[in-house]
Amino acid sequence: MAYIVDRRLNSKNKSLVNRERFLKRYQKQIRRAVSDAVSRRNITDMEQGESITIPKRDISEPVFRHGQGGKRSIVHTGNKEFVEGDRIQRPPGGAGGGSGSGQASADGEGMEDFVFQISQEEFLEYLFEDLALPNMVKRQLLSADSFDYHRAGVSEVGNPAQMNIVRSMRSAHARRIALCGKERRRRREVLAELAVLDEGEASEAVETQRGVLQAELARLNVKIHAVPWLDDFDLKYNLKVKLPKPSPKAVMFCVMDVSGSMTQDIKDTAKRFFFLLYLFLKKNYEKIEVVFIRHHTQAQEVDENTFFYARETGGTVVSSALNLMGDIIEERYAPSQWNIYVAQASDGDNWHEDNQRCHDALINTVLPFVQYYTYIEIGDRDPQGLWYLYEHLQRDFIDRFAIQRVRNNAEIYPVFRELFRKHAGEEVN
Repeated sequence: MAYIVDRRLNSKNKSLVNRERFLKRYQKQIRRAVSDAVSRRNITDMEQGESITIPKRDISEPVFRHGQGGKRSIVHTGNKEFVEGDRIQRPPGGAGGGSGSGQASADGEGMEDFVFQISQEEFLEYLFEDLALPNMVKRQLLSADSFDYHRAGVSEVGNPAQMNIVRSMRSAHARRIALCGKERRRRREVLAELAVLDEGEASEAVETQRGVLQAELARLNVKIHAVPWLDDFDLKYNLKVKLPKPSPKAVMFCVMDVSGSMTQDIKDTAKRFFFLLYLFLKKNYEKIEVVFIRHHTQAQEVDENTFFYARETGGTVVSSALNLMGDIIEERYAPSQWNIYVAQASDGDNWHEDNQRCHDALINTVLPFVQYYTYIEIGDRDPQGLWYLYEHLQRDFIDRFAIQRVRNNAEIYPVFRELFRKHAGEEVN
């Protein structure tokens, strides 16, 4: 039985290492391009790849040139008109000018940039780099369908890549000792007796005894050499067992105001924030549920498509969404078993008499049970009533309540990173 191990490089990815090195070198420019793309893209284009432009000055490399002076001989190919010593007329086009149609740079540096494309996976990787859901606690673990492999000793069967060389050699050595240990001891005795005979006087009896010992030594050598150095029985392989990889149960509530005070621009900004959050959850958390809630005077749990693209509108009663969220938590997501997260977006408008109901709903049915509550207020106006209510609550729940203001699309990505940046000791599950 023979094993063939193909150690040829993968021809399809010959430049993969160089590409990874290049991306690592220009991380600063790539992050800047990714951040700019979030603010200018449509929601439907948010998870596509991106063209990255790197200025020529950032990719310039040091070069060696001939200095002034010295004697040089230059041979130009295809020369049929000139010989050494002829003076060549300057090409037309003006002092310092070329024949091209472009404009020269004032400082002598060209304006050409290097442009390359990053894939969808790379774009999302840079987009959500160093982000995580805060305060994730492994309350009750899901029976996940993902697995990890763990070392579990050695086995006598396996593939060549998992061979344990040390254990195999140790087994082979033990087998050789067990099979021919007696013969090896007898061979040492025979060699010692032959050495004694060589030191003594020669006689016919000594020669006869030497012949007998040499014949026995030859027989012992044949028997010892007949034992293979390495046998199939000696091969040992690292044993890895497949264990289920548990995931903490988590749910994210996305709450968006769709009332009449939310202009179309504000709604688009809110949708960008939630779509960014949705992509982040899908990429980094396999076992997480997302609940979408839209509200005006009434709140409604909707699906993903309705949440992002429906155009329903009305008045503003924020407490309706908070009460619905509390009912859903009580009915489907027991706080003792689920990590509960909330992200809310609004322009801050709310009926004045509803603010107290919002306060009571948050204090009694939401904040005591959530791991992290985020609120963004969108618009360039002064803070509204809802902002002051949440600002007061933030002081009481500082470790699990975060609020931010967003004026336009350009601020969505920085605010998103601030709300969900990874802290020390936190991991993506």
